[in-house]
Amino acid sequence: MAARDGFEVSTDRRRLDLAWLVPALSERAHWAIGRPAGVIERSIEGSTCYGIYRATEQVGFARVITDGTTFAWLCDVFIDESWRGQGLGSWLVETIVAQPELADIRRFLLATRDAAGLYRRFGFEALPTPERWMARIRP
Repeated sequence: MAARDGFEVSTDRRRLDLAWLVPALSERAHWAIGRPAGVIERSIEGSTCYGIYRATEQVGFARVITDGTTFAWLCDVFIDESWRGQGLGSWLVETIVAQPELADIRRFLLATRDAAGLYRRFGFEALPTPERWMARIRP
């Protein structure tokens, strides 16, 4: 799908390293701490997943949930701590938003606590009418 400086982005689910991915999300990603392995695996099944690899080692991940026409949700963007600071997160988001199947999505959403600056570079901004949005959140 995309390659740069010895890294590759792929949507091939067979390449996902669940032995790396499950603890990366459930133990080290602040938004997913405690997320059970089964939940992570089911979320992968219902998403288009993007892995970043250095040869066979997975070093990053993100997924998109979409109807392919009007709505998409970018989530679980994660770069392994040992590979951060090299622009891999930016490259991953850039690669995702450049996908032709996502180019015409009217509402492409995400939530972030600490990376708004990264996402702004790719056209994301605060909700223009947050008072219209509602959520049903379960513990």
